[in-house]
Amino acid sequence: MLRHLLLKLRATGPVTVAEYMREALTNPGQGYYTRRGDIGEGGDFVTSPEISQIFGELIGIWYISEWIAMGKPKAFQLVELGPGRGTLTDDILRVFKQLASLLSKCDVSIHLVEVSPKLSEIQALMLTGGKVQSNPEDESAYMKGVSKTGIPIFWYRDVQDVPPGFSFYLAHEFFDALPIHKFQRTEKGWREVLVDIDPEVPDQLRFVLSPSSTPATENFIQSEETRDHVEVCPEAGVIIQRLACRIEKDGGAALVADYGHDGTKTDTFRGFRNHKLHDVLRAPGTADLTADVDFSYLRKMTQGRTATLGPLKQQEFLKNMGIDLRLQVLLQNSDDTATREQLLHSYDMLMNPKKMGDCFHFFALLPHHRLVQPERKHKPESKSPLAPVAGFGELLLQ
Repeated sequence: MLRHLLLKLRATGPVTVAEYMREALTNPGQGYYTRRGDIGEGGDFVTSPEISQIFGELIGIWYISEWIAMGKPKAFQLVELGPGRGTLTDDILRVFKQLASLLSKCDVSIHLVEVSPKLSEIQALMLTGGKVQSNPEDESAYMKGVSKTGIPIFWYRDVQDVPPGFSFYLAHEFFDALPIHKFQRTEKGWREVLVDIDPEVPDQLRFVLSPSSTPATENFIQSEETRDHVEVCPEAGVIIQRLACRIEKDGGAALVADYGHDGTKTDTFRGFRNHKLHDVLRAPGTADLTADVDFSYLRKMTQGRTATLGPLKQQEFLKNMGIDLRLQVLLQNSDDTATREQLLHSYDMLMNPKKMGDCFHFFALLPHHRLVQPERKHKPESKSPLAPVAGFGELLLQ
């Protein structure tokens, strides 16, 4: 991969950080995501669903809660972007099965947006036991199957291929892996950070500043920006716009869970290899590259088509969702010490402010009418109070 990049840089000159990230992560032959699927204990990073089933169960409950609040539509699609190994979907499907009587009159289907052939195989194995069939080229889904619980599952390469209709979207640790542009404020105005060959050290890469402004500095920097260093992920903006348009048109909601900030951080671009921080420019294609999600940018990119809630720290969201109660139930139901220790360890990992509790955030897109009732001219007294949105306010047990 490094050789391929060096040849490219010698031919074309410096590339944007976004182009470098795209190559390192999704190059068809050598990209980190396309070649490997290293999630979990043995891989390069661990995600919340891999740590604890409680996490996925509470997310499943969030969707059911919103489905009820939205009047129990006769059908819904659950659309997950970048489903990893399929662990989260699997946990959510377990909740749907446990609440089957509630969902009995509802037509539920699962739609997974996944570009990695290797990960889609892992997902198919986990969710269907491997019983899947490939679809003909002219169909939008490239693969389909049925979950172990009898729910149809479809795989797509792009969220635009998912059929329209009332949908719940899920993006867990999805946006943080999308390519970012990096910008630095200088005396001469904004300059883009680029990746180039280091002239001092053979076969090594370095960051340089663009000599003048670039199309990206012209388009992606907001005029009111106060920071001196900014990371922008245009691809995340485009996807959020698409989700907001779909929710506005067909109804539903989107839940985003990721490392992030509300427009306050500057330099968050980093690499992970074997659970340790790794120099982003060293051995491209062998490490996971990531940058914190700027939720203020996502909010801006909904362009007011939907309402937004959050970002809210993971520990607050999970507490509001009733994680403490669920933990107690699981502890009471487990006989062996090893399981109980594992549960407590997982809980600590998810909730401890020094671990995932504070750096991980939840953010939601909802139709405006979900939060503010449209004014009714003739019957003002018939207003029933809107149900609070689970997770984003304290859970009051009646």
